[in-house]
Amino acid sequence: MRPVAKHARRKLRIIPLIAATYFMVSGGPYGIEDILGGAGFAHAILILAILPFLWSLPTTLMIGELASSIPAEGGFYVWVRRALGPFWGYQEGWLSLSASVFDMALYPTIFVLYLTRFSPELTAGPRAYFWSLLVVVVCCVWNLRGAPAVGEGSVGLFVLLLAPFAVFVAIGFWHGFTVHPAIQWHSASTSATLSTAILVAMWNYMGWDNASTVAQEVENPQRNYPLAMVSAAMLVAVTYILPLLAVALMGISVANFSTGSWADAARAMGGPLLWGGVVIGGIINGFGMFNVLMMSYTRLPVAMAEDRMLPQFVTRKNSRGVPYISVVLCAIAWALALKLPFERLISIDLILYGASLLLEFVALVVLRLREPNLERPFRAGNLAVACALGVGPTILILYALYASRDEHVGPISAALFATLVALLGPLLYWITTWRLRRLRLSPSPAD
Repeated sequence: MRPVAKHARRKLRIIPLIAATYFMVSGGPYGIEDILGGAGFAHAILILAILPFLWSLPTTLMIGELASSIPAEGGFYVWVRRALGPFWGYQEGWLSLSASVFDMALYPTIFVLYLTRFSPELTAGPRAYFWSLLVVVVCCVWNLRGAPAVGEGSVGLFVLLLAPFAVFVAIGFWHGFTVHPAIQWHSASTSATLSTAILVAMWNYMGWDNASTVAQEVENPQRNYPLAMVSAAMLVAVTYILPLLAVALMGISVANFSTGSWADAARAMGGPLLWGGVVIGGIINGFGMFNVLMMSYTRLPVAMAEDRMLPQFVTRKNSRGVPYISVVLCAIAWALALKLPFERLISIDLILYGASLLLEFVALVVLRLREPNLERPFRAGNLAVACALGVGPTILILYALYASRDEHVGPISAALFATLVALLGPLLYWITTWRLRRLRLSPSPAD
């Protein structure tokens, strides 16, 4: 296990860790509109209620055990490397970083989408790109202040984001219980719209392992990680389902519900004031998710550099213990990706992320077998349970692979495109190890 960096100062406490984890996974109900628009109330609520048990709960249990027993900077990369060796550790890092290109371009887009609601002139033409770029720059500066600053800021953003939705839910439930409107629970959903709804729901429930990469900057990780995982999982499910029920109880039609439609529903329910609060929440969602995910992803290159899988200068840290070289390099890469039309290709993100997630489930089982005496402050059941945890996520990832067969990136399918990106990992590993052999070095041994 890597030693604690000498630069470390304040630690990320439990409430900021829960808030940061919440933003890494969800950032509020924003993004689930396409589930409602495609599936209707009944199917949307059913999907959002069942997926946590098949997708989120197994993942949070797995992460709770591994993060509490191996609280190392680099998180999931370190777990896979320790269990399966340098080759698979490198693949874990590559899959996660390549998925981040498709993932991180989305959040500034959400920021701009909701900013446009206030004034289309603000984001007209090239201004949209400059606003997106501003999100990257501000988050970069914020991250340079350290993980505690990001986590504590997430608590405030969490309150600001969800406050209008608390009013939104209260109005919806009050209207439903007093007026008793006719509710169209079922819509004319097709297999295609239901498939899209499931993929969008999976995307909105993924990212739990991202919190693990800052383990050395977390106070008492053995206790706080399992608690944060379970708490954030419950918060995410509740903040997805309650607003959907509120819209249903208001009797609002969701025939044309899509990304950004929460603002329209808020105007219908509470007028301009609630509309403004929800729009501001959308802006916070895009900014807050980008900010905490930057904190997470930028620790991954550092862990890989410590294992000689990346150049050593990537490990440099400032006085607050922040890997500033990694932060700046990742920020530049994501800024270059802002104009790529990847925001709708959720399936690519799901496939790359899903492959890395399956490696983590394999690492959980292998470590149980290889290191039975490893101190585990939290255990995700016995060995049989540990083996079974990966079944639900595996089925859903295979479904995502199948469902993406009709999506294309240029002339090739999204599934094939994601597969080709994944296959670059072994090639890059071979190039890296060849360079090390030329320098008469070797990857540092797995912990």
